[in-house]
Amino acid sequence: MNMSENDFLLQVQQLKKYFYRERLFSSDREPIRAVDGITFSIRRGETLGLVGESGCGKTTAGKAILRLIEPTSGQILFKGGNILDLNREDLRRLRPHMQFIFQDPYESLNPRMRVGEIVGEGLEVHRMAQGREKAERVSEILEKVGLHPGDAMRYPHEFSGGQRQRIGIARAISLHPELIVADEPVSALDVSIQAQILNLLMDLRDQLGLTYLFISHDLRIVKHISDRIAVMYLGKMVEIANGEDLFRQPLHPYTQILLQAIPKLDPSGRSQEPLLREEFRPHSLEKGCLFQPRCPHSKERCQMEEPLLMDQGEDHLVTCHFVS
Repeated sequence: MNMSENDFLLQVQQLKKYFYRERLFSSDREPIRAVDGITFSIRRGETLGLVGESGCGKTTAGKAILRLIEPTSGQILFKGGNILDLNREDLRRLRPHMQFIFQDPYESLNPRMRVGEIVGEGLEVHRMAQGREKAERVSEILEKVGLHPGDAMRYPHEFSGGQRQRIGIARAISLHPELIVADEPVSALDVSIQAQILNLLMDLRDQLGLTYLFISHDLRIVKHISDRIAVMYLGKMVEIANGEDLFRQPLHPYTQILLQAIPKLDPSGRSQEPLLREEFRPHSLEKGCLFQPRCPHSKERCQMEEPLLMDQGEDHLVTCHFVS
């Protein structure tokens, strides 16, 4: 499908975020490539699920996109403008349009602030509402996420985990954002509550015209909420596809292994072959495919040449020399 530039709300191009650690008895610093040149786009009103193992760089990518941490290099185009070119004041004005939902509903809320203060703080900081108008806006937002207006006078410790995450969602939507980065928003919740929060997020997307980057390690959850899914491995993007296509015909060996690892009700249907070679994190690997040390289909070319993210048709992108 051919898309114009105006169809995309967010375009991320060759985004990198490196951290550095000192080497013992040396002045050299070793780079840790948390995010290493990822490229993807999100259409307006779309939910893109970003998945991968813990430590693959998903959360770092999400925070770098909103400049909660500063990227090392790359471009982040929001409505066509590169937000890495913005100064502090311009970035502050952009903040209401791009919001973040944190993973831990217990740590992300200030225990000394009442719920009304938490949800309404952004309205006051950005001079969108004050006094009675702010109180009315907070009441409306709390009702929208399934809470009672009277909850504005209570403190976070008086709520359950699911209710706290609703407060976090209320804070995120209070400024009428266009893009929300949701970082594992249900992973800390009981399974029975996860479905409620996911349904809330989908309802809000439809009601408010939101666009989501939904970060998770759980492919089942991502499949439920996402239009397209992007798979990360060791800081790099290895596959991007429509959700249905990815589950029906995964092309990258890593994606295939992730799908095989999803628990099944019928244990006889599980493969008896080892899914992965012994885990190896090649931070210093300078050439070849990063996945090849663990790939069951690795060949000599994989050790010498890094594959590029190529379109295999129907907007199904994959980095593999030997697409199967």
